[in-house]
Amino acid sequence: MKFSSKIVKCPLSPIRKFEPSADMARAKNHKIYHLNIGQPDIPTPPAFFEAVKAFDTPVLSYAPSPGIPVFVSATLEYFARLGISLNAKNILTTVGGSEALGITLSTILDDGDELLVPEPYYPNYSTLAAMAGASIRPIPTSPEEGYRYAVREKILPLINENTRAILITSPGNPTGNVLSAEEMRVIADIAKEKSLFLISDEVYREFIYTGGKMSSMLEFDDIYENTIVIDSVSKRFSACGARVGVIVSRNPEFMTQAMKIVQTRLSVATLDQVGSAALYNNVDDEYFKSVRAEYKLRRDAALSKLSEIPGIVSEKPDGAFYIMAKLPVDSSEKLLKFLLEEFDDSGETVMFAPGSGFYASPGKGISEARMAYVLAKPDLERALELLKLGIEAYNSQS
Repeated sequence: MKFSSKIVKCPLSPIRKFEPSADMARAKNHKIYHLNIGQPDIPTPPAFFEAVKAFDTPVLSYAPSPGIPVFVSATLEYFARLGISLNAKNILTTVGGSEALGITLSTILDDGDELLVPEPYYPNYSTLAAMAGASIRPIPTSPEEGYRYAVREKILPLINENTRAILITSPGNPTGNVLSAEEMRVIADIAKEKSLFLISDEVYREFIYTGGKMSSMLEFDDIYENTIVIDSVSKRFSACGARVGVIVSRNPEFMTQAMKIVQTRLSVATLDQVGSAALYNNVDDEYFKSVRAEYKLRRDAALSKLSEIPGIVSEKPDGAFYIMAKLPVDSSEKLLKFLLEEFDDSGETVMFAPGSGFYASPGKGISEARMAYVLAKPDLERALELLKLGIEAYNSQS
């Protein structure tokens, strides 16, 4: 049997592909501290569940393909509170941010096209680009430079006749980088000058720990035609199981073309949209202040524990809830298999996401790891203590 050449090119997710090794640890009754996946443990605001419970209709029918009015309206009001004026034609509701990205890339990319993405990046970008027939041309960064990339001299030489778009994430996954206003302007200017789409993945917008304001590429009035924003309720409201995201763009032709895919997949689940609308309509700034304070506490605790590991290279992330670090080992994949299959301390071990899967450049990220600080502080500290002990045991092998 023959499979699609596009899917064959796609790797397994580095975040999830070591589940067989994790199963081995579980079979030994080892407790695993999961730093590999960005699943928050912050309670979902009750407004979601209350709205779903209150929903009452004799027939649960198809929702409108662009989204039910109550959710679209709530999304527009959310952006208005950020000072961004939109209308319903600028919003397409999707099955989470992942579908928003998939629809966007399928709408703008052809076979042989290239997508500029700063690496390391969210691994699903590779799969979604490949399924659109395109490939990622990475904008190189390094842990020693704090993974900064918004520099004209870095980006311009990478643009060629096949380049169709730049895809950025701020706050970033996996690095936690937050673009400054000046860096955002650099990226915006390049997209404008080179007539490229600028796809801005902003699903972690609320999670900035420097005291800076929330920002969006939608703020730049001179790149309306270029800008496509990806957004989602998943991380914002600790509601990953509510698969509701949005594509936001003021480019009418792009939205018309994207609508073809939106209509083909029919609609997003009505109840998820109802609950998500209630989140936007009923959750206030105090919620986000408390969540930011909790994640900042966890970030600082994680950095403190990581600093106890000799030879580690990591930068303080300004946003999201991830740390990308260079570990003092020859291979983070080999280390992870060791931690799950051979190592334990009092019946406990730890799991992270190996770094190479976050890169397009061959050979990069081999000793790096992404860790999500989504565990409560005591569990997070224990997880990183296990990482330290595991590295020592791994490196001591003959």
